[in-house]
Amino acid sequence: MAGTVIIIILLSVVVPVSIIMTGLLFSGILGTILQKNVDREHEGSELYELSRKDFNN
Repeated sequence: MAGTVIIIILLSVVVPVSIIMTGLLFSGILGTILQKNVDREHEGSELYELSRKDFNN
């Protein structure tokens, strides 16, 4: 009986959280790679300079 409860907890809590965290990690890595690629391709254009401008001041 205790084994069944442990398996149910693992399947309902641990597995979904680990899947979400893995997706988060891969999304961050993919976003960083793509952003560097776009910045390298558009370096020197006015849109590149505009994207690097700090509008908080």
